Amino acid sequence: MPAQRNGPWDIQDRQIRFRNEFIDVAEDVVTRPDGEPGRYATVSMKPGVAVLPLDSDGNVQLARQFRYAAGRETLELPSGTVEPGEEPLDAARRELREELGIESCEFTSLGALDLDTSIVQCTVWLFLAAGLRRTAPDPDPTEAIARISMPLEGALRCVMEGQITHAPSCVLMLKAARHLHV
Repeated sequence: MPAQRNGPWDIQDRQIRFRNEFIDVAEDVVTRPDGEPGRYATVSMKPGVAVLPLDSDGNVQLARQFRYAAGRETLELPSGTVEPGEEPLDAARRELREELGIESCEFTSLGALDLDTSIVQCTVWLFLAAGLRRTAPDPDPTEAIARISMPLEGALRCVMEGQITHAPSCVLMLKAARHLHV
């Protein structure tokens, strides 16, 4: 591979150390910004979406489910990956329907976030969903999801008290509160 620039870093070589359907782990041989040789590892994940479904009464619809990596149940907003060729808004619609059995006729983009800018490459698009309509959920076979409804203010308290720790959910709820002037 010919040397490539990545900001002030020069990448001499890249080896994929691990790959599956969700992530790539790469190790680069680099020349660091200080001119010294080094190695740098990155994890590239499929991009994702998170959706805050807000009903007409001001209640947020959340998902409680066991998360393998955390080793415990978590409370979070519907979220998931953007499939190849899929637009983030379409992924948001799909995740909302699959996880909670909700359809929305009104989506507002609240931007995007990077999960971890030091070693993880993963953009997550954030959406506020209103005009909700119930339908049948269609979760992934590995998911057992319970829907929890609570006022947005209560969900914000859960974020601030550490009961909701899923980073995209936390950021999205704070951005939605600002957007909605809560």
